Amino acid sequence: MVNTQDNDSSSPASGPAPPPIPNASTTTDAIGDSSGSRNFPCERCGADLTFSIGDQSLKCPYCGFVKHLTPPTGTVSEQDFEKTLQRIASKRTEVAPTQADLSQVTCASCGGTVQFAGTLTSQDCPYCGAPLQREHVHQATGGIRVDGVLAFRITRDTAQGNLKKWVQSRWFAPNEFKKRGVHGRFSGVYLPYWTYDTMTATRYTGERGVYYYVTVGSGKNKRRVRRTRWYPASGSFQRFFDDVLVVGGTGLPTKRLDDLEPWPLKECTPFNREVLAGFMARTYDVSLKEGFVEAKQRIDEALEVEVRRRIGGDTQRIHSIDTAYHAITYKHLLLPVWMMGYRFGKKTYQIVVNAATGEVQGDRPWSWIKITLAALVAAAVIGTIAWLVMQSS
Repeated sequence: MVNTQDNDSSSPASGPAPPPIPNASTTTDAIGDSSGSRNFPCERCGADLTFSIGDQSLKCPYCGFVKHLTPPTGTVSEQDFEKTLQRIASKRTEVAPTQADLSQVTCASCGGTVQFAGTLTSQDCPYCGAPLQREHVHQATGGIRVDGVLAFRITRDTAQGNLKKWVQSRWFAPNEFKKRGVHGRFSGVYLPYWTYDTMTATRYTGERGVYYYVTVGSGKNKRRVRRTRWYPASGSFQRFFDDVLVVGGTGLPTKRLDDLEPWPLKECTPFNREVLAGFMARTYDVSLKEGFVEAKQRIDEALEVEVRRRIGGDTQRIHSIDTAYHAITYKHLLLPVWMMGYRFGKKTYQIVVNAATGEVQGDRPWSWIKITLAALVAAAVIGTIAWLVMQSS
């Protein structure tokens, strides 16, 4: 959402019996194991509950027991950017109780850092496919607390169906790829994001260019030439930027993740560890300050577009843009993504799916035969049109 204020001077399923669980507890409270993870035991059979996307509750994969989650109270609040940076600088960063018990894993293959929560004890790395085991867990430490989380809404089966449609819509993909489709298993992971809000005040100077045409030459050399008249332009305006989203992790397919936008961020709820049960959750390794540098680049690009629009005319020259940023706030969010790595031929590709909206983005193979044929057809069509124009003249 963008608000603008101007003063411009220029213009259940049941399953097999659960395995024996030593020291199983029947309490509904979470319990911890030696690795520091959090388990949510089933009140009926003692197995570990996992978050069920269809039920939006915790569910036992063995006996089908469903534990309905208590609706979170409160809202996901904006945090003061400058005050948090000052707290970090003074080494008084708080360790949130909701994160202190999450267990962190570093993938030995790709170096990606993820968190285990709930019943997850082993799973392929969602970034490179390498297996991750509980014995490599080390305790998560410190950091800025998570403000909100958007629970998984799209099931693995739905994500697989959307992926199938995505494959069939790739015109320039090899026929074999479209026939075989993508084979692999989606891994559900909560990825860290920063959102930034800020009020900007911008002053600019430049020139407005207006096209006009003159006739030059004579005889066969007579022709019309486009020229430009320039007029000075300047102005000032205010613009509010709301929820500028920045991926908070490195080693991720950032461009593909950006293409998953927009996210229904208004549906985020205050952080609740229960919705993480059975999924990975990655910690941030892009700092709050580094994230705002990227957000500022996006804001500056949007402001340049706005300045050009305000200068107007047929073309513009920008001499200066001076912007002040006021009332900067942020949120630290966990957003749900289905991720899959797959192989086609001798290459590895990656697919990501927005687990709240179902949007699919990813890499795919290209058929150079189809691209070449399309280029030849386009060249033939252009040649035919040019020939017809010449004949008519």
